[in-house]
Amino acid sequence: MSFIPILNSPQQGHSTVTTKGINHLGLTVRDLDQTTAFFTELLGWQLLARDDNYPRTTVSDGTARLTLWQADRTRPVTGFDRKTNIGLHHLALEVSSEEKLLEIAEKVKAWPGVEIEFMPEPLGGGPRRHMMLAEPGGIRIEFIWPAGQ
Repeated sequence: MSFIPILNSPQQGHSTVTTKGINHLGLTVRDLDQTTAFFTELLGWQLLARDDNYPRTTVSDGTARLTLWQADRTRPVTGFDRKTNIGLHHLALEVSSEEKLLEIAEKVKAWPGVEIEFMPEPLGGGPRRHMMLAEPGGIRIEFIWPAGQ
């Protein structure tokens, strides 16, 4: 069985869609500082806000915006299991080129606390390529180069 993407674009003026996209994605992380640094220092995202009373940060790459929430460390924390937990399976971030994907792969290999699931490899039959990892706060992230699709 193969995955076939279906792209529906509502005809102008005839849409019944009531929303207009994701405003932000809120993610609870194991260590707020480590995850914030992963996005801002490693990936070059901008820190938009920080609230140490909550505690949370908001980061953005100019297109996507994430609110990162510190897990309550006074209680037992359970890591995400993509096969048994309801909720976020992974966050997929698109990169502009195959070279950028390879550059990110080299950076994340050396980043403390990153667990690489697999390095860049063909997606489906190619030429698209992707890689999968868990950042230090436990969020599973896919970096994908869509190869002009």
